[in-house]
Formats: sequence, structure tokens, C-alpha cells
Amino acid sequence: MYHVFLLLIPFGLTGAISPMLLTEQTVLLAGHDGPAVAKRFAIGAFAAAVIYISALVFLGHAISVPGKPHLSSTLDLLLGTVLIVVALAIRRGLPSGKEPAHRDKPPRKIGRQGALGFGAFSMATNFTTLAIMVPAAKVITASQSGVPNRVLFVVLLALAIAAPVWLPLALHRVAPGPAERSLAGLGNVIENHGRLLATISVGGLGVILVLYGAFKTLSN
Repeated sequence: MYHVFLLLIPFGLTGAISPMLLTEQTVLLAGHDGPAVAKRFAIGAFAAAVIYISALVFLGHAISVPGKPHLSSTLDLLLGTVLIVVALAIRRGLPSGKEPAHRDKPPRKIGRQGALGFGAFSMATNFTTLAIMVPAAKVITASQSGVPNRVLFVVLLALAIAAPVWLPLALHRVAPGPAERSLAGLGNVIENHGRLLATISVGGLGVILVLYGAFKTLSN
């Protein structure tokens, strides 16, 4: 169980680097009825992540995921290559890495009714994060863990990936003043260097998978 958790940590941290989700949540939190709207936005995004990861994990056998506690070397090479391509797309500003201009900020007048759906939509169309979920879900599926452990892994992975939507809300509850200043500073960093951070994290994870797959191939 613990080795699976350790394998999931880099996927969760990489998936959590989402400038789009953080920007949307920060704007909603500062708007009218902010905490209530932001809470529903976070629930929607988290629920979408759980549903997507669950579908990959519990339907994994239908897409021929290897039944061993580690990914096959071929799968490592394939997924690593895909992540490297995604990282290059982010760096060059292709649609998979840079959201359309109208997605840079959420509607300022969004209310409680629409926040839940908007959160689910934002997560479901965050293509870079979705790409990270695929190899992470395959790690869970290949672990041969029991259903309770798989459910736990799914929830923990979804929580890590959804950090950009629930962490600002938690900080705002604990210390509203310092949280606003911290989020503003973080927002400036992401605005100026978000694409570079995403490129490094996604590309780095891809390189690790490729090297790991190559090592296993040579070892066999």
C-alpha cells in the first residue's frame, strides 16, 4: 500500500500545478458571496476529478492495464512520451497547455447555483491535469489493491490534484488577511511563470517515466 502511495505523490504534485483552476478560484473567492461560491466550485472540481480517476481505475482491466504492482516498461515509455509531448505543447502555447482567453478568469457574477457545475466543467476541460491522471490511475489499477484501498487512493489523488481549488478556500478560512496577500503573490508568480512551471513539472515527470521504462526494458 505504501509503495503505491509513494508512486502517486509526484503525479499528485504535478497535477496540482494548474494556473487556470487557481486563478478561477481566487477570483471567485474575492467576488460577491465569495466563500460560499468558492466552496461549491471546489466541490464540483473535486467531484469531477474523483469521477474521472474512478472511471480509469475501475475500468482499467477493460483497457488492458497490466496486473502487476508496477507499470510495464512499454506503458512507462508510452505515457512518458505523451507527457513530454504535452509539456512541449504547454511551452509552445498550444491549446493543451494554454487555455483560451475567455477561460483566464471565471464569470464574476457566477452564483451558488452555477458554481458547482462551473467547477466540474473547469476540471473536466483542464486537459493538462487530465493527462496526468491517466498514468496515476494506471499505477492504482496495476497495484492489485483491494477495493477499499483503491477508493482511498482515488480520493487522495483527487485531493492532491484539486489542491488549487480547496487550498485557497482553506487558507481564507484560517487567515483571511494573510491568505489574500499570499494568493495575490502566488497569482503573480503563476501569471508570469505558470507555463514554465507546468512545462518543467509535466516534462520532468515524463522524462522520469521514459528513463524508468528504458531501465526496465534493458534489465529484462
